[in-house]
Amino acid sequence: MTDATPPKLGQLPQQSDFKVPTLQSSTPMDNQNASPALQNAKDSAYNAMDTVQNHPATQNMRDAVTNGPVADNVRNQSTKTSSEFRNLSAARTSPNKSTATGQPLTHYHSFFYNLLSWENPRATTISFLSTVLFIFAARYLPALRWTFKVLYIVLGCTAAAELGGKLVLSQGLASSFRPKKYYTIPRESLEASLEDVEQLINFFVIEFQRVLFAEKPAHTVAAFVASLISYWLIKFTPIWGLSLIAVSLVYLGPLVYTSNKELIDHQLENATNVVNSQATQVKDLAGHHTSRATSAVRGYAGDYTSKAQNYIGSARGKSPTSPSPANSGAKSGPGSAPAYTSSDFPHAPKQEPLAGVMSHQEQYEKSKFGGQAEAAT
Repeated sequence: MTDATPPKLGQLPQQSDFKVPTLQSSTPMDNQNASPALQNAKDSAYNAMDTVQNHPATQNMRDAVTNGPVADNVRNQSTKTSSEFRNLSAARTSPNKSTATGQPLTHYHSFFYNLLSWENPRATTISFLSTVLFIFAARYLPALRWTFKVLYIVLGCTAAAELGGKLVLSQGLASSFRPKKYYTIPRESLEASLEDVEQLINFFVIEFQRVLFAEKPAHTVAAFVASLISYWLIKFTPIWGLSLIAVSLVYLGPLVYTSNKELIDHQLENATNVVNSQATQVKDLAGHHTSRATSAVRGYAGDYTSKAQNYIGSARGKSPTSPSPANSGAKSGPGSAPAYTSSDFPHAPKQEPLAGVMSHQEQYEKSKFGGQAEAAT
């Protein structure tokens, strides 16, 4: 047995004649079978596309769309809108003010004040339009019906895929996409959401009580007017229409005020001055009539008091004189007071009234005096 020398490999060629056909390449057989007209059409199409792409007008249009003033304006507006939404989110801080009872306000007071005061106009506009679209969608779109429709389609497809997979492939298709762990809401996120909901509810509760107990009389009067108008509008206006009017007033009212603040403040100041002057005149007139009525009552009271005192004094000054036994039988002369004796007056009753007797005369006749006068002592 002889030793065999292992074969040595020579240098591998750097290039190969083997070619892989692609969509844009053609084999010699294809080149032979392809007609010159088709090849010319393809070349013409490629040349036309290159010409259109490299044409100055196309380049200018592309630059105008991607780098022109329109694109710059869109990017600037998008950046400003994002910045305003960040400012609106950062405004959710508890204000330094408190209620009349000393309770602190919620961070939603600052949020809604920033939103409705149009300090961030783009964010407020988007919020207003979104609310209006939501009202119209709730009115004209059967959202609840669509929700149930999507649910039954999704659940039906899932059930069909699961049962069909088990029958055909011996393995359910829906269960094969099941995650290893179901999604759950983190406790931190849930607590933050519940705290936010609590702050929102307390915002409405606190504001209702501030309006109810007239912490700011102007707000109470405005709420009264709004309630009165809503009471009459609800008779012929649907709920969605009333909601649309309320949202429009809440959003557009502050905008109108901030746009015409000087004019509105001037008119309000004039109205306040007129009301105060009229109230002062009414107060002075009422005070004048009250003083006159008081003076008249005091005068009448003084007159009646003096008359009553005169009557009482004259009655006290006239005391009756009893006649002496010497001249008891003498006749009174003209111009002198008449003389009376005890026999001239009836006797006072000395027993209980008799039953069945109605008149005083009968009572006297049936008494022990028997209608006879008792001898004077």
